[in-house]
Amino acid sequence: MCEECYSDEARVTPLLEPEKCLRNHTQYICSTCGRCICIESDKKRGIRRWNFPFKSAEVAKLYLRAAEVSVETCCGIYEIKNERGRKAYKIFESVEALNIYLAKNKDKKCETMQPIYESEQYRQVKSAQVRKLTDLEVRNYLKEQLGDKNNLL
Repeated sequence: MCEECYSDEARVTPLLEPEKCLRNHTQYICSTCGRCICIESDKKRGIRRWNFPFKSAEVAKLYLRAAEVSVETCCGIYEIKNERGRKAYKIFESVEALNIYLAKNKDKKCETMQPIYESEQYRQVKSAQVRKLTDLEVRNYLKEQLGDKNNLL
């Protein structure tokens, strides 16, 4: 597992529409493994990709580093259930932020009020980058993501 971005796979993200995301969104680029994590803000809603609910804790963990870089502190992944018992996993920078979310979303609850995963300490990495990728970087990343590491441009 990468100590900086918590992933076992250096090219696992982005998960949804990878080419579109890599070409058009700002990425956090892990200085250790080179994995790109979408850190773009949704202009309409004013929230970042990592603020959305995830279907699994494993997927949420892929976006945890982007959250930490955005708020410059450790964050945790919490299991949230709706009234029908459907689970989702959300990243929060604190229990206070979780409580604010729950107060605004009365149909949701967090039974344990404890993160199911959180990093031990926030590490600022000076060599990490937050930026949009060049066309060449996008092409190379997508080829690596597909496993075609021998034919990079």
